[in-house]
Amino acid sequence: MKKVVLLLFLAGALQASGQSDDKLSIRKLLNSQTIAWNNGDIESFMKGYWENDSLMFIGKSGITYGWNNTLTNYKKNYPDTASMGKLAFTLLVVKKLSSEYYQVIGKWHLQRSIGNLEGHFTLLFQKINGNWMIVSDHSS
Repeated sequence: MKKVVLLLFLAGALQASGQSDDKLSIRKLLNSQTIAWNNGDIESFMKGYWENDSLMFIGKSGITYGWNNTLTNYKKNYPDTASMGKLAFTLLVVKKLSSEYYQVIGKWHLQRSIGNLEGHFTLLFQKINGNWMIVSDHSS
């Protein structure tokens, strides 16, 4: 009986550890995006997104499909470091949906000399080739 309890405990600990590693990987990706943005490097910021035509970004102008279109929109809307400002994320929910998907809900804030901007986001992460990537971003 003790062996069964010990095995169940170890299985639960391993599962929790895996989930923690996934959450840590997602948090690291978002931190890398923040650093890239704050360095004025939109291309590096985009490394967190799935580089695919099926990437979906939903914003105030509607849905944009594709990594290249999303990059083009970021460059158009944030043409210089003054418009980019300094980005900060506040994560509210990091929720495992399955072994392949996570949902992240949070707040974003841009501290800018030309006027601050802020809002909320919902990100859908998918594990692709062993890496967590944003496959859908709804930011408002």
